[in-house]
Amino acid sequence: MKSSLKNKWVLITGASSGFGAAAARAFGAEGAKLLLGARRVDRLKKVAAESKKAGAGEAYFHFLDVAKTASVKEFISWAEEKIGKRKAKNGNLHVLVNNAGGAHGLGTVVEGKDADWEAMIQSNVLGVLRMTRAALPLMARDAGASIINIGSVAGHGVYEGGAVYCAAKAAELQITRVLRLELLGTGIRVGTVDPGLAETEFSVVRLKGDAVAAKKVYEDMTPLTAGDIAEILVWVASRPAHVNIDELIVKPVDQAAIGKVFRRVKR
Repeated sequence: MKSSLKNKWVLITGASSGFGAAAARAFGAEGAKLLLGARRVDRLKKVAAESKKAGAGEAYFHFLDVAKTASVKEFISWAEEKIGKRKAKNGNLHVLVNNAGGAHGLGTVVEGKDADWEAMIQSNVLGVLRMTRAALPLMARDAGASIINIGSVAGHGVYEGGAVYCAAKAAELQITRVLRLELLGTGIRVGTVDPGLAETEFSVVRLKGDAVAAKKVYEDMTPLTAGDIAEILVWVASRPAHVNIDELIVKPVDQAAIGKVFRRVKR
C-alpha cells in the first residue's frame, strides 16, 4: 500500500535526538522528504543519513535554535530553498513537527534559577510560536497538512519541582487549541501528542547530565521509547485529510498518572 506521506515535505525541530530523531527515521521510512533542524549539527548529519537509509526521498539538515527569532527565519529561508521557492510559496510543506523543547532542573519555585526558567519558556512556548508563524505560509491548504506539537502529561497535571515545565506544556496545549480555531477553514490540521514517561535524553538534560540519577527515573518499570512516539506521529500525520487528531495522551502501562508509577520489585 502506497504511503500517504511519500514525497511529502516534513519539517522536524529538535531532530538531533530523542523523539525528533526517531520521528525523522520513521517519516523517512514512509518515503517523506525531510527538513531537519536542531542545534547539534553533528548529530543532525547522522540522523539525516539514517533517515535516508530508512527510505527518505530527501533528508536535509540545518542548524536551528528555536529560542532565537533570527535562527528560525534563517532556517525557514533555507527550507524554502530546499523545497524550491515557488513550490514552497504554493504550500508544499505537508507536516510541521514542533518537537524542540525540554526541561531544565527540578528546583521548587523558591529555589528556581532564571536561566532554567527562561530556557524552558523559550523552547517549549516561544519556540513553538516562532516556528509555527514562520512555517505556516509554506503549508498546504485543504490537502491534509498537519502541525503536530509535542506536549507532555505535564501540561495536564502538576508536580513539585515542575512549576515552569508544567506551565510551559500547559501553554503548548492552549497554543495548539487556539491554532485549531485560527486555522479553521484552511484544511490545516493541528494536534498535540502528549507523552508520559519516555526514556530519552530528557531526564539527563533536566538533571544537568547526571546519567545515574536520570536512569533511576525509569528504574524497575517499562517506559515509552522514542520509537513509540515516532510511530504515533506518523499515524497522526497519515490520517485521511478530513480527520484531525486533536489531543493524544500516551503513557506507559506502568504509569497511571504523574507520580503514580508501578515499579517491579527485582527478585
